[in-house]
Amino acid sequence: MLAVASAVAINGSYIIQHAVASKLPRLTLRRPIWSLNALFRNPRWLVGMLVGLVGWALYVIALRLAPLSIVQAAAAGGIAVLAIGVGRLSGYERVGVGAALVGLALLGLSLGAHPATGRGTVGGVALWIGCSLVAVAAAIRLLPGGAGFGTAAGILYASGDVATKAAVHGGSRLWFVPVLLACHGLAFVCLQAAFQRGGRLGTAGLAVLWTNALPILAGSVVFAEALPGSWRGVARIAAFVLVLVGAVALSRAQFDVPEGDVTLSID
Repeated sequence: MLAVASAVAINGSYIIQHAVASKLPRLTLRRPIWSLNALFRNPRWLVGMLVGLVGWALYVIALRLAPLSIVQAAAAGGIAVLAIGVGRLSGYERVGVGAALVGLALLGLSLGAHPATGRGTVGGVALWIGCSLVAVAAAIRLLPGGAGFGTAAGILYASGDVATKAAVHGGSRLWFVPVLLACHGLAFVCLQAAFQRGGRLGTAGLAVLWTNALPILAGSVVFAEALPGSWRGVARIAAFVLVLVGAVALSRAQFDVPEGDVTLSID
């Protein structure tokens, strides 16, 4: 329930932030103070940001109570929130949203009892985050603007979630707190860049899919969470594949956006 509430809050905040950021004058990292002022001085954007922070707090509490894969499975429904009010979807967007929602249903069926979960090794968590940074650079370079920055934001948020799962165990793992804050900070920058370069589903939608898909994989790879037995395990794997299909479809949709439709960007 906490994870679902978190998903509604976070994705509702994305809707608000996208509506505002997509209409702001050109934001640029060359003028960071001016750009931040343009965002934080807008009351509507600020409300969206605060709603997102509440959602993140609920997510952290949920992580303390349940394995990472279970929490992410419950949070994956955020793509449905983003699709509300979008209007007519393109073919690729319909495929992307449909695949994500079917994947969500399969994830729900695969939950069952909580699997055993480990704390992960420091080296394993660090390696995951390092590989994620390489993937971020590749996404920005190879994908269209909105899709590239949206994918990068999702990968960075996922890295922050993995670091958060490691940090909630306390003790020496609290050294991951600066890492998770850095990941979320960079993700914030990428997401605002994406909002000025593409539509809601092609930016926040991609961020949500990768934010949910990658930690589910990390649950098994980094934290030794075992797959459920029998058909539940098959459903979990099929769900992960469908989430990836959704992400690819939403990325592909951005290639069909006429260049003239995108007038704002972030350096």
